[in-house]
Amino acid sequence: MKLTMLGTGNAMVTECYNTCFVIEDNGKYLMVDGGGGNTILRQLKLAEIDWHDIHEIFVTHKHVDHVMGIIWMVRIICQNMRAGKYEGDAYIYAHEDLIELIRDLSSKLIQAKDIAMIGNRMHLVPVSDGETRTINDREVTFFDIGSTKAKQFGFTYKYDEGKLACCGDEPYNECEKPYVEGANWLLHEAFCLYSQANVFSPYEKHHSTVKDACELATSLNIPNLVLYHTEDKNIDRRKELYGSEGSNYYSGNLYIPDDLEVIEI
Repeated sequence: MKLTMLGTGNAMVTECYNTCFVIEDNGKYLMVDGGGGNTILRQLKLAEIDWHDIHEIFVTHKHVDHVMGIIWMVRIICQNMRAGKYEGDAYIYAHEDLIELIRDLSSKLIQAKDIAMIGNRMHLVPVSDGETRTINDREVTFFDIGSTKAKQFGFTYKYDEGKLACCGDEPYNECEKPYVEGANWLLHEAFCLYSQANVFSPYEKHHSTVKDACELATSLNIPNLVLYHTEDKNIDRRKELYGSEGSNYYSGNLYIPDDLEVIEI
């Protein structure tokens, strides 16, 4: 199983793409979020992932740096469905309010002849807190992360050797513990270094630092931690700086991926 990070940055980055990724499992794909624009199509191309092969998409929340790339995915898939150049159906999962937003944005921004595919072969699927669905032959459980900014869901993904947990792009909330506990892999945001919290003000933006994420993974006994949704001012030395700070608080396998980096799960 592979995790391809299409983007690793927060909402306002210019030196990398907004956070989104693809899980590849036995030749099947689950795409999570789309970043903030049509650069999602370029990132997929550079990652050598054919968008024709993406049939399952999950969207965490409505912020522009996560959802606008999804509108481009809706457009290109529906357009090619209509033209007979996309095989099979496509499914987009999100909480109910977000599904309605994606439907509304699509109806306003995409040609009517293309969005006619929605409800036909393009399926917008609302999921609820704690709901488990079989996606690509795996159990995927969605859960509300308890955000105070915009309703947001994370998910767990069970695979042969264990479980991967994604907490979205906000700090861990105790309501997530039943889902995250026991995970082999944790995907968690780290807005900046703790040592630079006075520069980037993560807590005012309701985000975590590297220190916070690493302490969390230690407390939950999670052996593999992936940090993303970061600032980009340290992009050239991000791996080195984040790895150095993180090692003071976490002794497991710490990953600070660059855009397009592939992690073997």
